[in-house]
Amino acid sequence: MNSDSDLQIAGDILEVTHLLQPAREHPATVAEFVGLARTIAADRTQWAHLVEYDATSRWYHRLRTGPGYEVWLLSWVPGQGSGPHDHGHSSGVLTVLEGELTERTERGQRALGAGTQRVFAPGYVHDVGNDSFEPAVSLHIYYPGLTDMPMHAAQCGVRAAAPAAGDVVTV
Repeated sequence: MNSDSDLQIAGDILEVTHLLQPAREHPATVAEFVGLARTIAADRTQWAHLVEYDATSRWYHRLRTGPGYEVWLLSWVPGQGSGPHDHGHSSGVLTVLEGELTERTERGQRALGAGTQRVFAPGYVHDVGNDSFEPAVSLHIYYPGLTDMPMHAAQCGVRAAAPAAGDVVTV
C-alpha cells in the first residue's frame, strides 16, 4: 500500500503552478487567494501606475475589496519596515511584486524576491522590511479584511541594515 499523499509527491503546491486552479472573481480558499495574487501580480496595468514612494512612511493603497477580503498595494523604500506584528483574525497572502523584502520571524529570516509569495494564518507574527538598496513593492490580500494589526515586542530579532550571510534563507 502506497502511503504517499499527492502533496508529498508533488511537493509544495505553490511551486507547482499548473496544479493551481484559475482565480475566481471572488476567491474562497487559500489556493484561490494565492491565484488571485498571482493574477494581479502578472498584470502590471492593474497596479504599476498607482505605486508611489514615500521616504517618511510606508505608502499603501487599497487596490480592491470583495466579499470578506481586501487587496492592498504597499511600497517600501530602503530601510522601511513594518515592525513585528500579526494580522489579528485575518489570514493573508503576501506577494513581492518588485525588489526584495526581508521577513523575520522567531524561526529566522528569509529573503523574499520578486515573485515570492508567503501565506499566513491568524496570529502569525513577522517583521517585514526592505534591507536592500532599491525600492520594493508588495501585494497583500487579507481574509477577512484587515481590522487589527497588533504590534509585538522585538521577538523577531532586531532589524539590521544588512543581514549576516549565514542568516538568510532564500525562498
